[in-house]
Amino acid sequence: MSTSLEITGAQDVRAARERYVSSAVATPPIVVTAAEGARITADDGQTYVDFAGGIGCQNLGHGPDDVVRAIHEQVDRYLHQCFMVGTYEPYVEVCRRLSDLYPGAGGPYKSVLLNSGAEAVENAVKIARSATGRPAVVAFDRAFHGRTLLTMALTSKVVPYKRGFGPFAPEVYRAPAPYAFRGIDADAAVAGLLHLFKAEVDPASVACVVLEPVQGEGGFVPMPADFPPRLKEICEAHGILYVDDEVQAGVGRTGPVWAIEHYGVEPDLLVSGKSLGGGLPLAAVTGRPELMDAVGGGGLGGTFGGNPVACAAAAVVLDAVAAPAFREQANALGRAIRDRLNAIAAELPRVGDVRGLGSMLAFELVEDDVSRAPAPELAASVVAAARERGVLLLACGLYGNVIRLLPPITIADADLAEGLDALEAALREVAA
Repeated sequence: MSTSLEITGAQDVRAARERYVSSAVATPPIVVTAAEGARITADDGQTYVDFAGGIGCQNLGHGPDDVVRAIHEQVDRYLHQCFMVGTYEPYVEVCRRLSDLYPGAGGPYKSVLLNSGAEAVENAVKIARSATGRPAVVAFDRAFHGRTLLTMALTSKVVPYKRGFGPFAPEVYRAPAPYAFRGIDADAAVAGLLHLFKAEVDPASVACVVLEPVQGEGGFVPMPADFPPRLKEICEAHGILYVDDEVQAGVGRTGPVWAIEHYGVEPDLLVSGKSLGGGLPLAAVTGRPELMDAVGGGGLGGTFGGNPVACAAAAVVLDAVAAPAFREQANALGRAIRDRLNAIAAELPRVGDVRGLGSMLAFELVEDDVSRAPAPELAASVVAAARERGVLLLACGLYGNVIRLLPPITIADADLAEGLDALEAALREVAA
């Protein structure tokens, strides 16, 4: 007989978490009781400025009125149908909006809706393999595409994402990606890819390449302006499909709805997720009909993919991020954050690089400005010191030495100023 534990307060939540939740799930030492806009309230009544956004899931902030209203209206109709049992309007409406917003010259485009970014990436590979009849996939250094078996193979970080979980899916190959701060430009990355085609895999057997326009977990590394066009040209020369992973960089994070719009490239397949559902689980693969229909009937789908409540939220989210005023707000936010980070970096040599695209920004911490050796312990100290000052941050990067900023694009000026002030104070305390 199990012994029940009534959870009545924060201490009980912490005790129950230790007792019932796997320790493999990492959790910071706060218990959330409420969230609104750009602020999170903890059990002790302290509020935090949220620069983490549920790892990029809150581009519109916590609980935006229009999204919440749409969710309530859909809940009153029905919670779940399963699109493979009966067609319902919210699923179709999200696919229609994704078609209208696709970064391409043609259309209409088609979509399949899924639960998570990892699931969507995996389905994009399935579609590419089915459409081309080829098995191989090329991913890039510092890539993060998920934690499922196939996407772990695509992901380029062993600890904590891959250690002890092999063997991994075969026919996945890795090429260098540009990283200006570490001396890898587009020329070097292209040369590395062409070498891969000579030394490791015949390009005639490659179904697709998968690339984030701004690498997320890999360190918020934006692709140089010329790399995606050159990659697309190489793909077209070999009949390879270009899969654009916009799970973290998309849905207005960088200004336009899709980050790839900065590069003037039309991908063959586009993967979206995170902020797409406005805080509810939803992801998608979108592309040309001949690709999306290449899989036989019943080959794609899932019980909860395209849940109607999540779709009701996503329809509102997509309308919001497509508005010109939202893009202007994202651009203004990006300028404000970048200016502040550049000013800090000019005074603190251990802030080695400020980078990103639009309002998807980060800074890399180093041991010194000569060796540029990664400083992961310093990054962890900055995150902890900022949290003590009321700001939630996330580290990222292959070495965990990059601090990424993902505040809601709708953040109020006062909240932004408070958050940046606290971040600067934390940096000056531990990184001076």
